[in-house]
Amino acid sequence: MIKKNIKRIDNRNSSELRDVKITPNYLPDSEGSALIEVGNTKVICSATIEKKVPRWLKGKGTGWVTAEYSMLPRSSKDRIQRERFKVSGRTQEIQRLIGRSLRSIIDLEMLGEVSIIIDCDVIRADGGTRTASITGAFTALNLAIIHGIDENLFTANPIKNLVSAVSIGIVEKNILLDLNYDEDSRAEVDMNIVMNDKFEFVEIQGTAEKSSFSYDDFSEMITIAKKGINELFNLQKKAISDK
Repeated sequence: MIKKNIKRIDNRNSSELRDVKITPNYLPDSEGSALIEVGNTKVICSATIEKKVPRWLKGKGTGWVTAEYSMLPRSSKDRIQRERFKVSGRTQEIQRLIGRSLRSIIDLEMLGEVSIIIDCDVIRADGGTRTASITGAFTALNLAIIHGIDENLFTANPIKNLVSAVSIGIVEKNILLDLNYDEDSRAEVDMNIVMNDKFEFVEIQGTAEKSSFSYDDFSEMITIAKKGINELFNLQKKAISDK
């Protein structure tokens, strides 16, 4: 990797997260919620507990966790059309990613026949909305579980691990952590990493947008992403304890 002295818009170094803030219980009527702010990207995540499961799970004694994702029309510079009747392929892909990430760290059988629906609504988009959604969604899920235990819906905590996510990429031959929109739009390589707090991979989404990348580049990106994700775990734990 040939590295240059690239100047980032917010004066971060290459392996530094944007300023991240997680506000727990942002929506008082939700069983669990959080506002996550990652730089200028802001996502409201809320968790709803329903005492029912999808038809295909009825009678099986297990629960379900799923997610929905949307971007408000003026969350970006150009107005985004509302997806009233049919969601786009991108939206479906992100919803499934969030759902898979959350299901990977929870014991669904311990839920009983209960569903938890996570809604992730982007109110401002400046890159990394899907990774911010995963990090915020876990916080909302955890708070919802605490609420469920308090209300005697669950006898024990079914959450096995924390889960968080971060973007990383190569821009102008530099490996950069947590890309904003400007950096993401210019990236030669774009990647999203999802890990649990055992630092096991939940998902890796990576692609060469403009040029290929080497094994050594990939290894370095994983190392830097792990560092960023560990910082996010600490912020999640603080937000949950602040509840």
